[in-house]
Amino acid sequence: MTPVDVFQGDSPIVLGLPHTGTYVPDDIMADLNPRGRRLDDTDWHIHTLYDGVLAGASTVRATFHRYVIDANRDPSGVSLYPGQNTTGLVPLTDFDGHDIWINPPDEAAVKARQAAYHTPYHAALQAELERVRDVHGVAILYDCHSIRSGIPFLFDGTLPDFNIGTNMGTTCASGIEIAAQTVCNAASGYTSITNGRFKGGWTTRHYGQPDKGMHAIQMELAQSTYLTAETSPWTFDDNKAAVLRPHLTSILTQLAVLAPSLKGTS
Repeated sequence: MTPVDVFQGDSPIVLGLPHTGTYVPDDIMADLNPRGRRLDDTDWHIHTLYDGVLAGASTVRATFHRYVIDANRDPSGVSLYPGQNTTGLVPLTDFDGHDIWINPPDEAAVKARQAAYHTPYHAALQAELERVRDVHGVAILYDCHSIRSGIPFLFDGTLPDFNIGTNMGTTCASGIEIAAQTVCNAASGYTSITNGRFKGGWTTRHYGQPDKGMHAIQMELAQSTYLTAETSPWTFDDNKAAVLRPHLTSILTQLAVLAPSLKGTS
């Protein structure tokens, strides 16, 4: 199993997909407890939702599950949200705070997983962003995520439908954030927030370097926007997706149109 799938498009947009993979090697699966083997914290069907949303967009997708190692965490292990409940480079609990391991990985195992999965994913993402920047003079990483709308261990209340993250505006030009906000705020029947509970993960923060022609924005969707229910069997809802996709297309199209004006700006 290759740890990453890459599609090279001709757009200035690169879609990052770090959490849709469900591959877990047999030896690692054997170390997960029954709760962990459910893989509940997957960004279920996000690659399906975004398939074809913007013609020509590149995609870089991790095929491995976040319980193997989380492709959206700092490889040093530093927390994204100090003082708040979260999960680490290799999660020890699920999003509800429950243990997921029979035999948690030791330091050597984590380093081996990093070399086999985390590093190849980011090498591929870095290479694609640099290729796109070389072609267009600018690259925009749009990091695709989803999560259950209610997880008391991680946040209070109900999560908005659209959760935009730019690490308080530092990972992209202001026009990118404004364009995404404008579409989300105008989307009838949906709620949105920018830099709320989710301000952009390590991927967004790491690659978002506007002064170097690389811009990054994270979109965390509430899974209620495109799943029949936020519980197993995590069924993709074609009707909900048909309503949601035009808004996603509008965001990505506007970012692609905006891209040429970002050359040489920060």
